[in-house]
Formats: sequence, structure tokens, C-alpha cells
Amino acid sequence: MAIAKAERLMNLALCLLGTRRPLSKRELRESIEAYLEAGSDDSFNRMFERDKDDLRELGLVIETVENLDGEVGYLARRDSNRLPPITLDAEEAAALGLAAKVWQQARLAGAASGALQKLRAAGLPEDFDPYETHGALEPHIPVHEAAFEPLMLACRDRRPVVFDYRKATAAHPETRQVEPWALECWRGHWYLAGWDRDRGAERVFRLSRITGRVRSRAGRYTAEVPDVVTVRETVASWAGEIADRSARIRLRTGSGYPLRAKAVSVRELGDGWDELEIPYGHGLDAWLVEFGPDVVVLEPAELRADVVDRLRAVAKG
Repeated sequence: MAIAKAERLMNLALCLLGTRRPLSKRELRESIEAYLEAGSDDSFNRMFERDKDDLRELGLVIETVENLDGEVGYLARRDSNRLPPITLDAEEAAALGLAAKVWQQARLAGAASGALQKLRAAGLPEDFDPYETHGALEPHIPVHEAAFEPLMLACRDRRPVVFDYRKATAAHPETRQVEPWALECWRGHWYLAGWDRDRGAERVFRLSRITGRVRSRAGRYTAEVPDVVTVRETVASWAGEIADRSARIRLRTGSGYPLRAKAVSVRELGDGWDELEIPYGHGLDAWLVEFGPDVVVLEPAELRADVVDRLRAVAKG
């Protein structure tokens, strides 16, 4: 139904933009198939008035004109609905050119290339090449997961999905039914934030742990989608970016520099080991596992248990 309404709105907008004179309701009904299929005049009138209001909310300027016979007509003048020319100075165009370069390793590379051509027409300096590999700034967001594109489209279209997901502490994947909200990239990893229908709560999923194909499901969302800021805070929290406690670990001397950079305090223990106090938030256990035998968790006990469970899951394959 959403697709049918979008097609109907598009047809109405094209009719109003393409005419040189006001079109009456009768003429519009005869020109648009969905209106012809309306069961009665009342049904058509209600549908047309809703569509007209929706187009105006989307920004289309629709004029109402009464002719000499008193008949009301509608049109959308092109000069009233044309965006002003885009003007960019050299710095703005260069910044947008660099942004286009970010996606050159992703499935969005084609769209980024097309956007770059439009930027050049809008003022991007010809001597600036965002694809030049010798620049000091090399912004790249790698996207290697096959789940990225279908999830990106599902977020855009507000479409529920189903996929198999393997938690770091589990040996086998589980099926998850999710209403996807947004994709976020943290520390080089992509995460999906959304509503887990089976658990009745918001969850964050790391794309690299999605196995198999992402399947779309019909129907509407059952939970309210939060604003962008809330989604980003959720992703940050589940990715370990927000810490509300401290943890003590032993770290092998000369290793784990990212951990040392976040340490609140460092104490030499001797025998090739140091003791660190580091911020502890959700996701720290997954990060510590990446350092393998160079890290030993001292406290708290629940963090130590989580790290052990993850290592056992890795050992089981």
C-alpha cells in the first residue's frame, strides 16, 4: 500500500508540474489511474485532498485557481518549485569532494562518483582530485560485509528484516527478527541499531557477525523509531564507547597501546607485566579478547567471566 500511495503522489505531482493551465478535479481524476479506481466521488475527494496535503507537506507549492466559470483548478508552477542554484566556494566543494571519496571502497561507490560529477559542476576546483592516492588525508570507510547493502535499504524503507546472528559468546548463530533503525561505524566496524522483536527491546548487532542472507519481511514497525541522536548513543554504548565503571587488567609490557592510551593509571608489576585501570563499559570484553594472551582481567569478576566465555566460544569455532 505504501508503494501504491507513493506512485499516486508521484503521478499527481507530475500532472500538476506538467500542466500549463490549472487542472480541475475531474481532469485529474481522468488522468490518474488510481483515482479512476476510486469507488465513489466521496472516496476520490477524500483521497485527492489527502494527497494534495501530503504533497504540500513535502514542499510542493500547489496553487488553487478559480476560472471564469467558477470551477476550481490546481497547478504547480515550475518557477515556484525550482530550487535555487547551488553555489560552493573552493573550501566547501573540496570538503564535499572528500566526503564522496569516503565511499569508494563501498557499494555506494557509483552514487559517490555521480555526486562528485555534480559537485564539479557546482564549483569543485578542477585541480582538486579527491581520488588522488598521494594526499595526506585518506578518508575511507571500508564495507566488506554482505549484509550492509540490504540493511541500509531496510533502514531507508523502514522494512523489518530477519537474519542469523552469532554472538561472540555463542558457538552457533540464532535467528533474529529486527526492525532496523540505523547503521553506524565505530572503530572500523559496522553496527546495526534496531528493535529486536523477540526480545522486545532495542539491540545493536555487529554486521560481521551476521551469517547468511538478510531477508526482508512485510508489515509495519511495531516500535517507535527514536531520533538520530538516540540511535547513535545506543550504538556508542553497545560498542564500548561509553564507560560508567573502571576495570583492572594486567597487560604485557610493550603491547596493547590502544588500552594504554585509555588507561586512567598504569603501574609496573615487573616480570614483563603492567597493571592498568581502564574505563569499563558495554563491549569492553569483546575488545579485550582481541589482545589475546597479552591481557589478563583482574576485576571486576563479571568482566573476567565475559572474556573467558568469549575465548571459549572462539576455541569451539
